[in-house]
Amino acid sequence: MKPWGVSDSLKLYQIEHWGDQYFNINPGGNLTVHPRQGQGPGIDLMKVIQEAGAQGLEMPLLVRFQDIIRHRVIQLNESMRKAIAEANYPGRYQGVYPIKVNQMREVVEEVVDAGRDYDYGLEAGSKAELTAVLSQELQPNALIIVNGYKDYSVMKLAMMGIKLGKRVIVVIEKLSEVHQIVQVAKEVGVIPQVGVRCKLNSKGSGKWESSGGELAKFGLTTPEILYTVNYLKEQGFAESVKLLHFHVGSQVTNIRTIKDAVKEASRFYAELYKMGFKLEFLDVGGGLGVDYDGSHTDFESSMNYSLQEYCADVVYSIQEICANEEVPVPNIVSESGRAIAAHHSVLIVNIFGSIEVGTTPLDLPEAEDEPVVIKEMRGLLKNMTFKNMLEYLNEAINRKEEAMGLFKHGQLNLQERAIVEHLFWKVCRKVHSAIPDMRYVPEEVEKLTKSLSDQYLANFSIFQSMPDHWAIGQLFPVVPIHRLDEEPTRNATLVDITCDSDGKVSKFVDLRDVKDTLRVHPLKDGEPYYMAFFLTGAYQDIMGDLHNLFGKVNEVHAFLDETEPGGYYIEEVIRGNNIASVLSWIQYSPAHLEKEIKQLIDKKVREGVVKPREGVELQNFYENVLQGYTYIDHMKPNLTPQNLSPQPVASENNRTTEYLQ
Repeated sequence: MKPWGVSDSLKLYQIEHWGDQYFNINPGGNLTVHPRQGQGPGIDLMKVIQEAGAQGLEMPLLVRFQDIIRHRVIQLNESMRKAIAEANYPGRYQGVYPIKVNQMREVVEEVVDAGRDYDYGLEAGSKAELTAVLSQELQPNALIIVNGYKDYSVMKLAMMGIKLGKRVIVVIEKLSEVHQIVQVAKEVGVIPQVGVRCKLNSKGSGKWESSGGELAKFGLTTPEILYTVNYLKEQGFAESVKLLHFHVGSQVTNIRTIKDAVKEASRFYAELYKMGFKLEFLDVGGGLGVDYDGSHTDFESSMNYSLQEYCADVVYSIQEICANEEVPVPNIVSESGRAIAAHHSVLIVNIFGSIEVGTTPLDLPEAEDEPVVIKEMRGLLKNMTFKNMLEYLNEAINRKEEAMGLFKHGQLNLQERAIVEHLFWKVCRKVHSAIPDMRYVPEEVEKLTKSLSDQYLANFSIFQSMPDHWAIGQLFPVVPIHRLDEEPTRNATLVDITCDSDGKVSKFVDLRDVKDTLRVHPLKDGEPYYMAFFLTGAYQDIMGDLHNLFGKVNEVHAFLDETEPGGYYIEEVIRGNNIASVLSWIQYSPAHLEKEIKQLIDKKVREGVVKPREGVELQNFYENVLQGYTYIDHMKPNLTPQNLSPQPVASENNRTTEYLQ
C-alpha cells in the first residue's frame, strides 16, 4: 500500500480547492498560511501556536493574518481596474468596505490602509458604525456610504462628515428619509450627497436570495424613486443625487444573477440620467461570494465564477446598457465585504477528548442462561460472512429493537440490555469494516459511517465563534493543522463545550455534496491535537453571542516578515475575556460575588465545617477562577485550588480520552 503523504491530505481536505492558494501543507505535515496567495514563504500555524503559548495564551486561539486583508483589497481593486481597461470603460471603480462584515478596529484600519492608492472607502449601516467610520483617516475622494435605517442623529452625523470635508453619501431607502435629509442638510448648512436604493425585480441566489427582489427589506419602489428625486429637485437639491444603489443579496452563488441585476439597475440609472439627474455612481452593492467548499458551483456554499469574471461582467453589463441608452457610464461602486474579510482569520482549537460510539469498558462474558435475544445476536456476529452481512445487519437491527421492547416490559435486565447493545455495535463495526471491499455500498451500510463516527470534543463555543454554522448551516472548512503527513483513520464529528445539543459541527465541505463526518487522526495519550476552522473572518467575529458565557477567544495578529524566525512576527496580542468580564456584562458585579462567597466561607468556618486555612484557599481559588479564561484550561496539569485543570484518563481501547471535571 502506498504510504500516506502531504499530497494525500491536500486532496482529502480539498485545501487546494477552497484555500484559494492562501493555505498549504509543508513537508513536516503542518498547515501553512500564505498571505500573498502562494507567493513567498508560508507561516507555519504550529509555530504560531507555540509562540502564542509562550506568551501565556491558551486555546481556543484566533489568528488574524492582516496581510491577507491587504492582499484581498488590492486584488479586488486591481481586478476591477483590469476589467475597466480591457473594456475601455470611461469610468472608474471606487469601492467601499461594509464594516458590518467585521467591525474590528484592526480589520477596518488594515482595509483603509491597503485601499489608500485606490480611494477605497467604507460603508456604515448603523449609527454606531457611522461614528467609527467618520473617525477613519480616508483619502479625500474616498466614499463613505451610509445605509440602513436613519434617525436624526445619523443624518446629522452624515452632514457633519460633509462639513468636515469627507465625501459622505446617504442612501435613501424609505420615503421619510428624503424629507429628513433635506431638513438636516439645511440645518447644518451643507449640500447633501444623496444615493437612492432601488428595489429590483431581480432576485439573488443562495442562502440570502430573499434579501433582494421586490419584497426586500430595504429600498424604494419605482414610484417612490420618482417621488424622491422630484422632491429633491423641488427643494433645490437635484445636483445632490449622486448615486443609484441596489443589493441583490449576500454570497451570490450564480454569476447570471449578478449580470441580470446589474443590467436592470443600469436601466434605472440611464432613465434617471435622461430625466436630468446627473448621477455619478452606480453602486452594485455586495454579493461577491466566497467559495467555502471549493466546488466552484452555484451550491449555496460556493460560487460559479471567479473574481475576474465578476469584475468583467459588472463592467460589461453597465457599459452595454449605457451604450444602448446613449448616456455616459457611471463610476462603479461595490460593497464587497465577505470576499475581503473571510480568508484572513483562522480559529484554532484543541481537541481534548473523544467519545467513541459502541465501546464497552465493562466485561460482558457469555453465560449459559442468557435470554434468547442475546444468543441470537451472538449467533449473527459469529456466523456473519461477506455474502450475508447485509441480511445479518438488518436482523441485528430487529433483534436490538426486540430487546428494547423486552427491557421496557421488564423482561430484560440492565446488564442484559447492555450486552445486546454491545453486540449490536460489534455487528455494525464488522459490516462497516467491509466497505473497502464492496463494489457497491448499500445505503444502509453507508449510513454506518455517520452512526459509528467518533465525537471529538473541541474547546470552543460554536455560538461564539461560528454562529452562522449553527444558525443557517453555513459550511466552513475544518482541517487538522498538524500530523498531515500521517493518514487520518478515524471518522468524526466535532462537539463544542457548551451544554447545548446544537453545539456541534456535523456538516463538512465536499466537492460533490456535504459530508456528515470528517477524517481525523486518532488521539495520542499526552499529545495535543489541534484543528482549525477556516474562512471565518466575515461576520463570525462580530455576531458571536454569550451562550454559556463563553466570551471572546484569545487572539494574535501575525504579519509576514522574512527577516524574522519563521518568516513572520506577532504584532499584537489581544487576550480573550475572563469570567469576571463576561459576568459584568450580564449585571453580576465580580466584587459583589467575591463578597458573597467570602461571607458564605466565613459562616462555614464559624460552624467548623471549613478550617480557616482551607477557607482562605477556597476564597483565593474562587477569585483566581473569576480572573481566568472562560474556556477549558488545558495548559495547567495539576488539580489544586490555585491551578485547576482537567486531567486526561485514557480508556481501555486507547482511543477514547475523557476528562475528569
